[in-house]
Amino acid sequence: MARIQHIALSVPDPEKAAQFYETTFGLKRVGETHSPLADGVYLTDGVVNLAFLKYRTSEAAGTERGKDYVGVHHFGIQVEDLDESGKKIEERGGSFFMDLPTDKSTLDYEAKYRDPFGVIFDISHKGWTLGK
Repeated sequence: MARIQHIALSVPDPEKAAQFYETTFGLKRVGETHSPLADGVYLTDGVVNLAFLKYRTSEAAGTERGKDYVGVHHFGIQVEDLDESGKKIEERGGSFFMDLPTDKSTLDYEAKYRDPFGVIFDISHKGWTLGK
């Protein structure tokens, strides 16, 4: 069964947001990103990866809300088979819009989709860093 393993929040200051959740709830820092799309900090409770992202452009954010939107941006589901899951998504009205990165063999690979209502979600065959 696929499982929800990742939630991404768009925030104006990833470091400040991460420090709040680290100190308030004891979440563990498991990584950072400084990509062409966004800067961010990743925390975990050991089950879910929580990303705090500041997108560089509205195009990188992939949403009509733009790069300055603050709130839940997308979530991620770990699946066993990327191709089969992608096929099912599209058969049921979802649409693919981005590979990140483009090399599917990397640890951080995810395919980005929109559901029939435009909600953004990722699928990954390797999941997200949980620091285990």
